[in-house]
Amino acid sequence: MRISTLLIFLLAFRVAGLAQEERKIITKKDEDKDPITQSLPSLKDPPPAAAGETARLVFHVSPISTKGLMSQQVRDALKSLFHENHDAQIVKLRAFVAGSGDLRRVQTLVSETFTEHKMNLPALSTIQAGALPADGAQVVIESIAVEKKTVNPNGLAFFSGQQAKDVRTSMTQLQNAVADGNVAPSDVLRITCFLSSLDDASAARDLLRGAFPNAAANFIQLQRLPVEAVAECEAVGRLGRAPAGAVEMLNPAGLTRNGNYSQIALVNAPKIVFSGTQMAFGQQESDINLAFERLLKEIGVLGASGKDVFWSSVYPLTRPVGDTIRAVRFHYFDQGRPPASTFLVFEGLPSLDASMAIEVMAAPSN
Repeated sequence: MRISTLLIFLLAFRVAGLAQEERKIITKKDEDKDPITQSLPSLKDPPPAAAGETARLVFHVSPISTKGLMSQQVRDALKSLFHENHDAQIVKLRAFVAGSGDLRRVQTLVSETFTEHKMNLPALSTIQAGALPADGAQVVIESIAVEKKTVNPNGLAFFSGQQAKDVRTSMTQLQNAVADGNVAPSDVLRITCFLSSLDDASAARDLLRGAFPNAAANFIQLQRLPVEAVAECEAVGRLGRAPAGAVEMLNPAGLTRNGNYSQIALVNAPKIVFSGTQMAFGQQESDINLAFERLLKEIGVLGASGKDVFWSSVYPLTRPVGDTIRAVRFHYFDQGRPPASTFLVFEGLPSLDASMAIEVMAAPSN
């Protein structure tokens, strides 16, 4: 018995030793292997265009914040817009950035944030402005989202920027346009005022609140060093009654008439296509043409054409570039029913090589 017990003990000891040697060999092999690289998945770019059902569109503006640098302010603005829109799908963002931050960061942060929330990315426009109405404020973002329920049963009215020398005059002209567009003052949903100076922004905000109590308001200084006094306020509102057709362009007698744009676009089409900004790189006519061609290709994927465009926002960085845009735009849009528009010289764009950018809204006819 003693010999048997001793043999069993020696055998067990030998097996344990072999196992330990095997573990050492495996460990040594594992150490010799290269570590596995952990790479984050690449972020998706925002789509060049997105669409939303007209009857369910809602409009918001992020609150102005002075906390932190640009990245924090972008995140805070998006967080606020998520809260304002609840679970509504955001289909379009327009960001105005002041200061020296890299505008390209906005797209990265939008992609990161929407991916984290497992939400579809919206079409995005990023424009550099001269200033925002608070010291230290670097970012303000406008959103368009699709609500779960119908909120605009008769459609929407889009009002071109009403240009004047001062914001009070521009607001007065906008009030006249709203009345002509069959929109009640309480049904104006968003107003954006582009100004050469923010000195009167506080008074203008009070004036706007009195005239249009439910409108989300946004005030932007166009350039750091403007060359002339200008104020131009644009708006969107909920129609009190449906227009005669899916899209109706108006130029009321009391407003400035210009053959290059319409003052009001009444829209009751089933859906609206929103583009991001398409930039031009260069100042020649061929460069501007290429930007328009790319823009129409992008909205064409969603069933819209140049003839369906009822709104254009144009952001040239110089007046000569603006003149070139005016010379070519009706190669692509319907001059018989020109889009409503805001067309102003801005401070900058996400690319240092860009000379202009354009974004549009279109109502597909099919």
